[in-house]
Amino acid sequence: MGVRQRVGLKFKDEIEFLKGWKRDRTAVGAITPTSVVTARKMASVIDSSSGLPVLELGPGTGVITKQILALGVRPKDLVSVEYSPEFCRHLRQEFSEVDVRCGDAFALDLVLGPERDAKFDCVISAVPLLHLPPDKRLSLILDLLERVPNGRPVVQITYGLLSPVVALPAGYEVRHLAFMMRNIPPAQLWTYRKRR
Repeated sequence: MGVRQRVGLKFKDEIEFLKGWKRDRTAVGAITPTSVVTARKMASVIDSSSGLPVLELGPGTGVITKQILALGVRPKDLVSVEYSPEFCRHLRQEFSEVDVRCGDAFALDLVLGPERDAKFDCVISAVPLLHLPPDKRLSLILDLLERVPNGRPVVQITYGLLSPVVALPAGYEVRHLAFMMRNIPPAQLWTYRKRR
């Protein structure tokens, strides 16, 4: 792929992102799409040999989705849950084989339907949490940790200095994964795990 084609694809993602941001600024947690470097770091926690699907929350324009697939996750083994109907349409066009679900990350049983009890290798989340009350953030993270095997991570991107969930109950842990300067704005990546 040539430089002009790569720039064109990046520009297309940014236009889709800006349209989504203009429609609903609280549902879109950033001012630009996640950088490729940040997306790659988030996807790096995937164990592609686990045989389990991956759950992606808040894929937006699909920057992180591309990096998940680049790691060798088969499209049919990726479930991407997006709140915005416009982003869902975009994702379905760009990633026709990925299982894109349009719905609310805070109502995953409803969104996943018959697969609500499925286990995932990990969860990659770009859901904007900082504008939500702390109890709602904690509830989401605990729900996500029930959907992955003990010891496997939920990865969350945030634009604040601290983890969106500072304290977890006994038996769970929060770890800083990375500070991503090559992102606009700079981002923090956090992992949450239920201990084995």
